Amino acid sequence: MSATLHPRQNHLLNAIPEAEWERFATNLAPVQLRLGDVIYESGSEQPYVYFPTDSIVSLLYVMEDGSSAEIAIVGNEGLVGISLFMGGGTTPSRAVVQSAGHAFRMRAQFIRDEFIMAGKVQQLFLRYTQALLTQMGQTAVCNRHHSVDQQLCRWLLMSLDRLSSNELTMTQELIANMLGVRREGVTEAAGKLQRAGVIQYNRGRIRVLDRPRLELMACECYEVVRKEFLRLLP
Repeated sequence: MSATLHPRQNHLLNAIPEAEWERFATNLAPVQLRLGDVIYESGSEQPYVYFPTDSIVSLLYVMEDGSSAEIAIVGNEGLVGISLFMGGGTTPSRAVVQSAGHAFRMRAQFIRDEFIMAGKVQQLFLRYTQALLTQMGQTAVCNRHHSVDQQLCRWLLMSLDRLSSNELTMTQELIANMLGVRREGVTEAAGKLQRAGVIQYNRGRIRVLDRPRLELMACECYEVVRKEFLRLLP
């Protein structure tokens, strides 16, 4: 394993007590996640749970006509695959890599066994699940009540929180698919941010130049989700 890649870079794994850590560490395997990789499909059996370190995974709902909308993102703060320990086994959402990088994966049966033991790990994963559900609920509210400009600001901030850089590699078409809006709406919103000197956008690369102003331009949804994660997973 590379010295620059360690499972403790994932905040959820880093919060696992030392008494349980050795058992966890021996069951973690590093994997590379490429942009666009599908971690799991809607309704499919999930053999692994993933703990991103420097990657971001989008949880999407895909409609019958092929259109989609993002319901949550997961990065180094959490895990992909809560249905494995919540008892469902599958989920109607799809998990797609939004930002390439690395993760550690663990077999489904091990995570189920750990959860059933009802110790501190179970409490930790339940708190994370509550925080993730808050993100999902707030995303639904945001998509219904706030402008595309505000949704883009929220999305950029949440993505930045899960990366060590202030730069994202993401086309406007992909962002539109994530937000469930028309590409023209994203183009207009990104143009406003660029003219205001908040971001720099060029050939699929978005660089945030003024984060404080970006936070001021975002709706309350970003702060609601951020505070809930900090409260539940300090």
